[in-house]
Amino acid sequence: MSLQDQRRAYRRGALDDAIAQADPLRTLADWIDEARAAGDPEPTAMALATVDPDGQPSVRYVLCKGVTDDGLEFFTNLASRKGLALAHEPRAAVTFWFAGLERSVRITGTTRQLERARVDDYFASRPRGSRLGAFASRQSQPIASRSELEAQGAAAEAAHPEPGPERAPAEWGGYALIAGEVELWQGRDDRLHDRFRFTRNGAGWTAQRLQP
Repeated sequence: MSLQDQRRAYRRGALDDAIAQADPLRTLADWIDEARAAGDPEPTAMALATVDPDGQPSVRYVLCKGVTDDGLEFFTNLASRKGLALAHEPRAAVTFWFAGLERSVRITGTTRQLERARVDDYFASRPRGSRLGAFASRQSQPIASRSELEAQGAAAEAAHPEPGPERAPAEWGGYALIAGEVELWQGRDDRLHDRFRFTRNGAGWTAQRLQP
């Protein structure tokens, strides 16, 4: 199947030179809000890239659960493939794609595990089904069938009567991605896109416009 003719023009916005004075993480938070208002069904979805202990790159989508002055927060099973990768190599990268706004954000940096109090606080805010799923699933491990997975779910439900569970299992946690570099991208016509790269400079940022 050839996809060489799949293309469209990007004409919804622009980034002028004034963006170089902005805080890129604050801009990301604003763009997430704008994407939500525009009807994006998953405005917090981001592709997270890690490197396995054998050097193999791996990427998957996770949900951003916080934008801070330092970077991003997300949660996962610490024993999953991504968790094991980050234990070996804490450097990581993420990309957001806001299709309706024709915008993208790329962030690279170093991860650290979040404190248990923060993990439990977020865990308690999740729907009960999601909390039970964290106990039921041994993330990234093989399983023989869907019925076996559902049996694990039923066992977790039986072990944690409502309204529990209130605290996350020991193998479930969260990460802060401390941003060292952020790129803001706005699609433009004729592929002459606007790109600005922000590099951490002490407490602030140094910005450069990049060729598309």
